[in-house]
Amino acid sequence: MDGRKITDRGRATRQRIIEATGEQILAAGIGGTTLDTVRAATLTSKSQLFHYFPGGKAELVREVAGWEAQQLLEAQEPFIHDLATWQSWSDWRDALVHYYLRLGRWACPIGSLATQAAMTDPELEKLVDTSMSEWRRMLAAGVEKMQAARLIDGSADPERLAVVVLAAIQGGLVLSQPLKSSWPLEAALDSALDPLHRERLGHLDGNRE
Repeated sequence: MDGRKITDRGRATRQRIIEATGEQILAAGIGGTTLDTVRAATLTSKSQLFHYFPGGKAELVREVAGWEAQQLLEAQEPFIHDLATWQSWSDWRDALVHYYLRLGRWACPIGSLATQAAMTDPELEKLVDTSMSEWRRMLAAGVEKMQAARLIDGSADPERLAVVVLAAIQGGLVLSQPLKSSWPLEAALDSALDPLHRERLGHLDGNRE
């Protein structure tokens, strides 16, 4: 929808619908989220929902995906665009854990959507894939900055290390969810960052030769 065609109050209502839908999807999945449950949670009418989302549920879920991706990226700022020092990686790790803790979310919105998108909507699948790819690209760029600063071995594979980190985040959240505790996520992230430190040790050992 063209944002210029609705009032500030309308934009606020639209955003409230997106956020409430995101919470429902995390709790019940795309299949368990319906326009009726969204209406009940947001106290909106059917006509309102279709006014803001003419494409119905499919359009609404895509908007949720875009909003969740933006929120996730903002939570990692400014560290995700640095990652050129060991401290920046540590700060990034802490910011990410805080993001999930602050929201009380024991699942990654983008990761959750990724597992369901292929079964529901090819366009949604493409949106989620773009978000995950961008996240991976930023992490890989961080590894490359560490290589440029000669803090880790230049032979390390940035893409591979980025994938390891992303996999740790998703797996750590799965284990954190039933425990309602952040320690599995923190342990998974720390283990995922170990390869970076091993590359550093390998580089320093090489300098001693």
